[in-house]
Amino acid sequence: MKAAVCYEFGKPLVIEDVTLSEPGDMDVKVRLVATAICHSDIHDWKGELPGGLPFLGGHESAGYVEKVGQGITSVKVGDPVVVSLLASCGKCYYCANGLPHLCEHRFDPPPNPRVHNRKGQSLELKGNIGGFAEYTVVDESQVVKVPENMPLDRACLLACGVITGFGGVVNRAQVKPFQSVVVMGVGGVGINAIQGAAYVGAYPVIAVDMLDARLKMAMDMGATHTVNAGRKDAADVIKELTGGRGADFVFVTVGSIAAIKQGFSFTGLRGTVVLIGLPNYTEQYSFAPMDIIPTEKNIIGGFMGATNLKLDIPNLISLYQSGRLKLDELVTGRFPLDRINEAIASTEKGEGLRNVIMFK
Repeated sequence: MKAAVCYEFGKPLVIEDVTLSEPGDMDVKVRLVATAICHSDIHDWKGELPGGLPFLGGHESAGYVEKVGQGITSVKVGDPVVVSLLASCGKCYYCANGLPHLCEHRFDPPPNPRVHNRKGQSLELKGNIGGFAEYTVVDESQVVKVPENMPLDRACLLACGVITGFGGVVNRAQVKPFQSVVVMGVGGVGINAIQGAAYVGAYPVIAVDMLDARLKMAMDMGATHTVNAGRKDAADVIKELTGGRGADFVFVTVGSIAAIKQGFSFTGLRGTVVLIGLPNYTEQYSFAPMDIIPTEKNIIGGFMGATNLKLDIPNLISLYQSGRLKLDELVTGRFPLDRINEAIASTEKGEGLRNVIMFK
């Protein structure tokens, strides 16, 4: 099968033939139709997240079930599915307590390497998927069947970007009506945090970004106000928009320590900063306890929107099909696999929201 392999951080991906193993027990082989480029893929490509070389990136995918291993009951050959990195065992403490996204085994690699290049080298699969390829083999827990009439170039967005942003607001932070929300960074994840905030009835919903084009789109997607992050008085503007208090919730969807520090200044008493974007894993953030204790401010992590795939994906599709969740507007461009480096460059520059790799 054709795949786009990373052999050097920051260098163009190499399109080549690789070998994929057959599915084992409880595995599903999927013929991919679409894989969106997430900003986490850019971090992987630059070497800003843990992991070695060579690797096969891509984790926001959708396609058709090609083959199933022994014991598979949730899908069958021919089913259209979303493929997500959210693997879960269904048996550990967190799975048993309704938190499958925090499964103790979610990052466990498969017992044997699944993909090899022509030299016989095994390729690390990002998200245990490796979605920048024509096929993938994943654990059954990573796939969710979708309706036959669901466009797969829209469905793939539900594997990461949509659930991370929307779910970060709805599931992780559990924002209530009339609570104030600031979303820092209105790219592919942030724009969905705005959709989530609008859905739950938050007010005001304030989009913060450096690009005016993105701020305009944020208004179309549910934001009530916008602030350019380059303004020296951005914190003062946000306080004014929130009755002089500062925001109840600030969602930092960009991977930047500077953004986290700025976001903290946007919160009011008992305000919560939700960290969603992934900074370089070598960077650290420090704070003064006296900035936290008397203000009772909170800092929490938000991983993949605290998503339960089997419940949330069907619900989000229902919202999309009823016109209450926008997905069509999120796709900026569609590229064949042999133009993936062009698609990555466009994503890195912040041009649009989601570029999608389409497979024949």
